[in-house]
Order: sequence, then C-alpha cells, then structure tokens
Amino acid sequence: MTNILNPQEMADQAKKTYQAGDYVQAAQEFAGAASVYAGLADALMSAEMKNNQSVALLLAGEAQAALDAVDGTEKVFADSEDFRRQGMALANQASALQALKKLKDAMEYFQRASVTLEKAGEGDLRADVMQQLAMLHLRRFKFYDAVLTLQSGLAGVKNPNLKQRFMKKILFVHL
Repeated sequence: MTNILNPQEMADQAKKTYQAGDYVQAAQEFAGAASVYAGLADALMSAEMKNNQSVALLLAGEAQAALDAVDGTEKVFADSEDFRRQGMALANQASALQALKKLKDAMEYFQRASVTLEKAGEGDLRADVMQQLAMLHLRRFKFYDAVLTLQSGLAGVKNPNLKQRFMKKILFVHL
C-alpha cells in the first residue's frame, strides 16, 4: 500500500505548526503542500500555500525568502479573477519589500494591493493595507499623504470596529 501525500492534510499540519509559533518549520511545510498542489495541477492552492509560506518566512525574519516564495502568485490569482487573494498576494510582497527596506517598491505594491482589494469589495482588508501604506508615508514625513491614505482606507469599511470609528472621527475633521 502506497502512502499518497494529501496536500490538505499537509496544509492543516502547516497551519498547526504556524499557530505553535514554529515559523521556519511551518514555512517548510507550506512549501511542501505547495509542491504537492502544483503536482496535482492546482495552481490556485499552490499559490495560496506559497503565500502562507511567505507570511511564515517573514515572521521568521527571512524577508528575502518571503519575497521569493510569494513572487508571481498574484498573477495566478489575477488569471482566475480571484481579486481578494491577488490583493493579499500583493500585500504580502509589499510586506516583504518593506522588511527589506525597499520602501518605494513596498509603497507601490501596497497601492496595487489597495486597488485590487477595492475591486474585490474587501473594505476591511483594504483598510489594513492602507494603514500600512500610511505608515510608510509617515516614515517619509509625508503627513498629508498619510492622512489622505488613512481616510481613503477607512471610507471603504462597511462595519467599522471601535478603533476604526474613533479614527474616522479624528481623520474626517476638516483640516
């Protein structure tokens, strides 16, 4: 009897490892699941696993490996018109670029992620991305751009939480 690798079981194990805080091991397990999905010609799930691998690598302090893992996955999602996961892939690339201190590139990818998540109708995820972009504007002392970015991100949130409602009250005061 042969032992056939089940990529879903591999992904579940990788998630458990990730939740336990062993990011290096989780990244390896996500990479294994990505390979098995690719072998089964499931490009979407392979790309999803690569994105998970990227997040784990970033948390493990391996920014370049995180960028390498996620590279090109946004195209897989774009080809399937999965704009939510495309936006998340772009945001993952932006986060890796930010960790690599390639701030101009990170800003570009966060902006692309924002546009894609807006297209997907993902207001909350877009707000998170815009918050990251605003922080990059602040690091470059572009205060007005930071405020406009936060306003734009919060404008798309349908059911704001307490923190978001507070930020809206502060940011939407006439400057």
